[in-house]
Amino acid sequence: MVSIGGHRNTASVISVVVPAHNEAPVIGRLLRSLVSGARPGELQVVVVPNGCTDDTAAVAAGFGPPVEVVDVPQAGKYAAMRAGDDRATGSEVVYLDADVEMTAGDIRRLAEALREPGVLAAAPERVVPTDRSSWPVRWYYDVWQQLPVVREGLFGRGVIAVTGEARERLRAVPDVMGDDLAASVAFTAAERRIVPGSRVIVHPPRTLGDLIRRRVRSVTATTQLQQALPDAVDEARTTKADLIGIVRANPLAAPKLAVFLAVTLVTRRRAKRAVRAGDFTTWLRDESSRTA
Repeated sequence: MVSIGGHRNTASVISVVVPAHNEAPVIGRLLRSLVSGARPGELQVVVVPNGCTDDTAAVAAGFGPPVEVVDVPQAGKYAAMRAGDDRATGSEVVYLDADVEMTAGDIRRLAEALREPGVLAAAPERVVPTDRSSWPVRWYYDVWQQLPVVREGLFGRGVIAVTGEARERLRAVPDVMGDDLAASVAFTAAERRIVPGSRVIVHPPRTLGDLIRRRVRSVTATTQLQQALPDAVDEARTTKADLIGIVRANPLAAPKLAVFLAVTLVTRRRAKRAVRAGDFTTWLRDESSRTA
């Protein structure tokens, strides 16, 4: 790498920040695909184990360069992302969840999109393999993935790539449970891109119970963010017209929509309990999708 005036030229480096809390079973899957497909000097991968009680840090450290490990004793994704961001040296930074799957080539395509004029944030196309999930979970995601806000937003992908300018904007985002939704609404439609050809595999819950847990967390997080940024969250909401449009386009989707609405009703009721108690810290984690 060329040095200019005593400083590293990091123009070609892409920094990848991976906050990880007890992700030992799956983080190797992600790091293997990143490291194996990266060009020499292309990636700086900063893994931030936070509050871990398993071997996440050891698994990550076992990969060696370009993987760096920054251990944070306290559990918390917000602080972990900031700690990783402080170590990032690249011109573009990709914040990536430890339980998804993505290749170096997919990361590269995100960085290329960020070099287009006016683009501050980018995310890949979402792949949700539901073949190992129960039928209610499959039906739920069949509807969810057709929603306009889901197709167009950066959230629900486990990854967001930003420019140097956008990093400062993300630092101003409040510490909330729904960090991916907060990051998505921090940018206008003109400033963000979903990049064709770049893919991320997001593993869904396998059971209805785990789906509900995940959705309760999402609804609680959305409510918390709405309290902080009410106008921004409104644009990320699903409308009745969106749901009606799905059935009009495909009347056979009506039973799936019924399942979607039932899950939504249950999760909203359960989320109200957390909201009334002011509990915006309990992380209802889906363990069923974390089998490597």
